[in-house]
Amino acid sequence: MITLRPAGKRGHTDLGWLESHHTFSFGDYHDPTHMGFQDLRVINEDWVHPAKGFGRHPHRDMEIITVVLEGSLEHKDSLGNGSAIRPGEVQVMSAGTGVTHSEFNASKTEAVHLLQIWILPQREGIPPRYDQRAFPREEREGRLHLEVSGSGRDGSLKINQDADLFFSVLDPGGGVDHSLRLDRHAWLQVARGAVTLNSIALEEGDGAAVSGEAALSIRASRPSEILLFDLP
Repeated sequence: MITLRPAGKRGHTDLGWLESHHTFSFGDYHDPTHMGFQDLRVINEDWVHPAKGFGRHPHRDMEIITVVLEGSLEHKDSLGNGSAIRPGEVQVMSAGTGVTHSEFNASKTEAVHLLQIWILPQREGIPPRYDQRAFPREEREGRLHLEVSGSGRDGSLKINQDADLFFSVLDPGGGVDHSLRLDRHAWLQVARGAVTLNSIALEEGDGAAVSGEAALSIRASRPSEILLFDLP
């Protein structure tokens, strides 16, 4: 079964300095029919205005993944990390027993466009940890490239959950396939472009929940960038 989550049906908030579209309930946006999918709890598509950002705030017992699509996001946390996240890079933070951090757009002229992703942890109360890595675009082109996983295999960033996150960049007419175990589930998120998932059309910003499907066929009708989650 494939259930479409259209971009235009997502929750929306505009705080003046921050505009967000929420795939699942988040903050003041609450929809009891969209509280997450399996252990995937948050996918927010955010635009942070120039010279604005999230002040220092706490998290605990959550796996947080940040993907910047355009611009640059400055990060500082209570673990002593300070870095900039740019397109092609992925940041993971296991909040565990507790961490505080801030995220800021240092540009005075350009907005930052990003995806903020939260996944429920496999175990609570672990020591917090942070990691970040750049993945060359060519590693994503025409294939599903594993960049986040519960095992840290194949050079992926490790999180505290048995979940895999693949990235792919597709040319029009190109595609990728993924085999899904029947005890697993998948979520496809279209960051850019337009694709079909087993002949179901998805546009930019759309997502799709997948359960009980052994084979996934993803084909692009425009230049596209996708994220595919393989979830317990």
